[in-house]
Amino acid sequence: MSLHARLLSCLLLSLLPLAAVARDAAPAADWRRQVADISAGHDTAGRAAAITARLDRLGIAWQREPFSQDGQSGINLVADLGGPEGAPLLLLGAHYDRVEIGHGATDNASGVAAVIELARALHRQPLARHRARIVFWDLEEKGLLGSRAWVATPGRERPALYVNFDVYGWGDTLWMMTLRQDDPLAAALRPLVAARGLQLVAGERYPPTDHLPFQRAGWPAVSFSRVEGTEIEGILQVFAGQQPATPPKVMQVIHSPGDTLAALDAAHLEASVQVLEQALRQWDRRGPAAAAPAASP
Repeated sequence: MSLHARLLSCLLLSLLPLAAVARDAAPAADWRRQVADISAGHDTAGRAAAITARLDRLGIAWQREPFSQDGQSGINLVADLGGPEGAPLLLLGAHYDRVEIGHGATDNASGVAAVIELARALHRQPLARHRARIVFWDLEEKGLLGSRAWVATPGRERPALYVNFDVYGWGDTLWMMTLRQDDPLAAALRPLVAARGLQLVAGERYPPTDHLPFQRAGWPAVSFSRVEGTEIEGILQVFAGQQPATPPKVMQVIHSPGDTLAALDAAHLEASVQVLEQALRQWDRRGPAAAAPAASP
């Protein structure tokens, strides 16, 4: 090998770590950019336009599904990601509406952007034994109206599993709502999160969000948030009508003027999305899920 070739080889080898860093940073940067774009929408239509523009750039076909529920009208956004024809359905979703105060960055542009990151991976490499579909719910803040209308639609396909995302803004902890002590997705996640230096907190105690209409219908559903583990008990106390000694960040941010991009932290974002994708693929290889218990009314 000539001196010139050796120098070129050394240069290329020296750039490999930098290329890896740049590649690893991309999902977190994309997530933050998506949250910024969605949060910039001044109303629900503006937020929907940001979401569908992103799906267009990813080559993911989508459609609007108007609904009426409890005397109010909204629009859910639906996209199929592929998978074997006739296979059971994996459904992923997040609500994209927001309250009037703040910009709805944490609640819930952060969850929408996490679903889009997973959608990109599942569209690029479909699951082996399930079809995958994503839905972005409207009017969650008015009483889970979008997801309630979806479940109540006659002839709606019962998913093998619905995976919900709500408040995915910061922290190293995946907080998972599940009714099952033997949840196979939680079992797949535990070694994966441990290997990446993350935490998993799984159980029934969790704030009300779009997993509930599915569980109340007897359909299997779980929900995820990304927070600091130290916040969880305080969040549960607030939803129970109690006053925690230290107000958790989530409760200071959501539904407030502070719900902006500045409150978010992309650290651990990439690792959390990757372990979720890996766990979903493990769950997929196990085949159709067993029947799940129903939530209390």
